[in-house]
Amino acid sequence: MNGLNDRQRKIIESLEADGEIKIVELKQRFDVTEMTIRRDLEKLEQAGLARRTFGGAIHVGKDVALKVRTGIQTEAKVAIGRMAASLIQPGESVFIDGGTTTFEIARSIKPRMEITVVTNALNVAFELLEKNIPTIVAGGMAMETTATLIGPFAVSTIGTMAFDRVFLGATGLTASHGFSNSNIYETEIKKLAIAKAAEVNIVIDHTKFGAKELFSFAGLQEVQRIITDRLPERELANACESAGISVIEA
Repeated sequence: MNGLNDRQRKIIESLEADGEIKIVELKQRFDVTEMTIRRDLEKLEQAGLARRTFGGAIHVGKDVALKVRTGIQTEAKVAIGRMAASLIQPGESVFIDGGTTTFEIARSIKPRMEITVVTNALNVAFELLEKNIPTIVAGGMAMETTATLIGPFAVSTIGTMAFDRVFLGATGLTASHGFSNSNIYETEIKKLAIAKAAEVNIVIDHTKFGAKELFSFAGLQEVQRIITDRLPERELANACESAGISVIEA
């Protein structure tokens, strides 16, 4: 972390420990102005060490571990998951991919609901099995950071199916780059699920708006609905509207 001052190094230490920080908390902690903290976060973002959000920043890395991401924007994710689950109808075949927000969908599905769920996420599968919901797990190589199964076996399984609805998470969304993710293997699963879906739903909290990860897995025109906790700013909202996406605020 060469080139960073002592305060900025401490901010990174907090991000690594907690996953998320707020400007108001940093301002009080270091007894500096809000502008100073914003400049710190801007520098950390330029260095690829953080991503600025509304009112703060989140930690970024090759893959932020599931146990860290679980505590970020928790209330928002619960609300998003509840709204997404309410869209599922009896008799449907549904795909749910890995992630802390998609996991909240599984938590909100009613026990013994007459649906079939396909997933490549171990935590989603365990949650649904406890609710006596028919669940198919797309096998593959397990990723420790996300508790998902990836690779050719997962691709082969999903490639034989058709879904009434899919629910996917995303790490970033911009008008030009579309929906993106930092992991190429998870991106492959997402692309395939979209190709096999009658309806594509993206569950994403507002901190991901304006973020751009390396791998784009869908353009705006490939998605029917976004479920989020806060509507995007005007430019992105207009782009979504032009693409025919329904944006639902949970």
